[in-house]
Amino acid sequence: MSRVIWFLTGNNGKLNEATEFFAPLGYEVRQLQVNPDVIIEPQSDNLNDVAISKIEQAMSHLPNSDNSEDMILVEDAGLFIDSLEGFPGVYSSYIHKTIGCKGILRLLDHLKTEDSVRLASLRSAEFRAVAVLCKQGEIFIGTGTCPGYISEKIVEGNGFGYDPIFVPFDLDFDNNSLSPGEYGEISTHGVPFGGVEMSIKKKFSHRTRALNDLVNQLPSA
Repeated sequence: MSRVIWFLTGNNGKLNEATEFFAPLGYEVRQLQVNPDVIIEPQSDNLNDVAISKIEQAMSHLPNSDNSEDMILVEDAGLFIDSLEGFPGVYSSYIHKTIGCKGILRLLDHLKTEDSVRLASLRSAEFRAVAVLCKQGEIFIGTGTCPGYISEKIVEGNGFGYDPIFVPFDLDFDNNSLSPGEYGEISTHGVPFGGVEMSIKKKFSHRTRALNDLVNQLPSA
């Protein structure tokens, strides 16, 4: 019998990623749908605080509240741009809905150079993710990052959110991110996530890193 994880999300992309990740581990991921007005977005600049607040609010909405084995998962992620002092950060979802990728490019329009290494440094950014799971009242927190930079053009295709403008730094043999200008074993060759195959994107995924970190902390892992 599968162990059930209720994932509080309205994002089908995130739901599919989590389902694919947990299935081989014997977990069944189900979408926990709650009226958006019920979950109050906390005023915090910390992803951990935001995710923990959401999971605490979601506990009373667990469909099978009589089943103590069911778990709740909340994931929060954001794009943190160095030259914008971490903006949009925890507000990434709202900012994407209001100004989108085009708006971000406009904010960075003054940061341009023909030197590709210098460009990556000037427009450096980082995807950060936190995955919080509540199991029988105990909270587990996993974190993951994906360093890179903001491209000068939008590349549509695969992915969602800021994928069309985010270029990850190369990875070495151990899947560690390298610095700008360093060539690694795994690379998108300067192409944003929006223009690469999903199989390649997953190798860089901050969400996958957060989920791996989370699973490694579970007693049954």
